Amino acid sequence: MNIYKEIKRLINYGIDKKLITKEDKIFVRNKILDILNLDEFIDIDIKDECLTYPEDALDNILDFAYENGVLKENSTIYRDLLDTKIMASFLSKPSIVIKEFYENYNISPKHATDKYYNMSIASNYIRKKRIDKNKNWKANSSFGKLDITINLSKPEKDPKIIAKGKNLKPSSYPKCVLCRENEGYKGRINHPARQTLRLIPINLCGEEWFMQYSPYVYYNEHSIIFKGTHEPMNINISTFKKLLDFVSKFPHYFVGSNADLPIVGGSILSHDHFQAGRYEFPMEKAPIERNITIKGFEDIDIGIVKWPMSVIRLRSENRKKLSKLSYHILKTWKSYNNEKVNIISHTNKTPHNTITPIARFKNNKYEMDLVLRNNRTNKLHPLGIFHPHSNLHHIKKENIGLIEVMGMAILPPRLKNELAIMKECLLGEKDINNYKSMLPHLDWFNYLKNKYTGLNVDYNEILREEIGIIYENILLDCGVFKQDTAGFKAFEGFINKCSNY
Repeated sequence: MNIYKEIKRLINYGIDKKLITKEDKIFVRNKILDILNLDEFIDIDIKDECLTYPEDALDNILDFAYENGVLKENSTIYRDLLDTKIMASFLSKPSIVIKEFYENYNISPKHATDKYYNMSIASNYIRKKRIDKNKNWKANSSFGKLDITINLSKPEKDPKIIAKGKNLKPSSYPKCVLCRENEGYKGRINHPARQTLRLIPINLCGEEWFMQYSPYVYYNEHSIIFKGTHEPMNINISTFKKLLDFVSKFPHYFVGSNADLPIVGGSILSHDHFQAGRYEFPMEKAPIERNITIKGFEDIDIGIVKWPMSVIRLRSENRKKLSKLSYHILKTWKSYNNEKVNIISHTNKTPHNTITPIARFKNNKYEMDLVLRNNRTNKLHPLGIFHPHSNLHHIKKENIGLIEVMGMAILPPRLKNELAIMKECLLGEKDINNYKSMLPHLDWFNYLKNKYTGLNVDYNEILREEIGIIYENILLDCGVFKQDTAGFKAFEGFINKCSNY
């Protein structure tokens, strides 16, 4: 492997992806030489090529760095720290990126996000090569097709690196992975490098917020919109106003917020943020099951969505009234109790009821989906009454956040191998009892064996469909008003309560 060849390949990639121009190549080359502790460059001829991913050259450069003592350890964490530093050589300063974004925005919001997204991929901030390894499919359900993803893009945490991280001096800089201080940060073994991160400032209702893309996008143009100050999640009337303000500025995107309570919220509750993007989730496609009216808001289109979770959809041209009604429903829900269907709003002073809101701009109207959530636990369901129940934990036991609520299952990477073994066991080629990792799946295996033995089926397809059935049941577990007579009646009672004020 010739290091000069690989550096030249990477620079040609940068020019091809319009990260830099030909006039920049010597400057960028010298920055890379400095990072690799090289004092000279030998120019050699290389064949013309269009690299799909920067890793096609980067991985060889990282191998050289390890062999020559520049890379401390040849682990994913250390390689990510160094390759981010190298790729940062190709990026302009934040002020230039922001200026170009808003120049493009003046052409159209879509043009601005297209350019910004492409830059984020080309710079390897969004690690497209890893993301393309994710397993994705659509599964049938009683509520339309669901999106299923086995997430293989995030690197597994190395126990040795975890142990080293415990010995590091505690740091509160940046305060969390969302804070604006991450922009340009070199990273450390317990905090990702963000030298390739470029933030776009956005004014939402007079407050400074920032936009970035998720490094491990789960869907097209998966964006993070976060508050400029490090403040905890809090769903209130201001939340609804900001969500609607965002889609007024970026009408080709949806935007939503995780709930603000543990169990039903996202993984980061300490920093107020939204998630956005250009993708049509299954829940958005779900029809209105029943139109309803709420007193005082007769001019707003209101309906209960045909969805396994409990969703109220609001539509109006009037953002102000839509925010007001959303907040009214939130306030009513926060104090709502119905022990017949296991809904209790408070334990002493601890609140349990909240909402996962999603905003869109469709067909010249603003649209707000309000997903009712409750995070109460009991002895039977210690992880949550409205959380995936224990019989489904062999597939997923993690929190059901915004993305999953909208119909996209984010499943753990272990399932890739476990499903392959399951197929072999169902075909009689392996014994499930010989695999400790498969024991949580034993009941499921016996069910599938009884259901499909003797039938000429494609077990790859069968397993994909059966995962979809399980995910539908996960969403049903999370629904506060169940899909039965008692649930429908209770949901109707809640709607009536919203009218009686």
